[in-house]
Amino acid sequence: MSELQQALAWTDIPVPEDLHHLPANQQQSVASYIRAVVNRKTDGFEELYHAIGMIVKYIPHFVVIPLMVEHIKPAIAAGVCRKMGVDQATGYANDLPLEYFSEVSRHIDASMMAELLAKMKKHHAEKFIHYELQHHLTHILDIAEHLEKRMLEVVARHVTLPEHDDDLLKHPHHEIIEKIRALQ
Repeated sequence: MSELQQALAWTDIPVPEDLHHLPANQQQSVASYIRAVVNRKTDGFEELYHAIGMIVKYIPHFVVIPLMVEHIKPAIAAGVCRKMGVDQATGYANDLPLEYFSEVSRHIDASMMAELLAKMKKHHAEKFIHYELQHHLTHILDIAEHLEKRMLEVVARHVTLPEHDDDLLKHPHHEIIEKIRALQ
């Protein structure tokens, strides 16, 4: 991964090919400019996430969940979840539709997702893990690096790993794949 790709990896958007042709100092200037624009345009979001988290505490889940799914983008919902903490967020995670929760989860860091899964109702956590294994394998492997053994065993029960170690030697998730394999 190039320095430019590393500097902009947080965007989850491929770096335009034209930027790779710029000299290194110009690439760094572009990356710094992008960070500055994003910081300016998102100034106040953390406070907003906190305020929403405080407000929804007093609204019943059966009202919040449909409103969230219909009107709140997953990235915003994830920001609110980060601010409200694992215990409160777990209540919502258990009630969200699977596909929406999957989208939200991609905006929450892997260690927090592991904590959420550990506290979620077993059935909901297992459904999420199974869904992610089918649709977003890399994402669930990122989360798996932080899972406690009980949840890692759920991953091991549902995942099919390549039989040949040659396929995995250079895989970025090699270590967690070996842990999962040991549990199978």
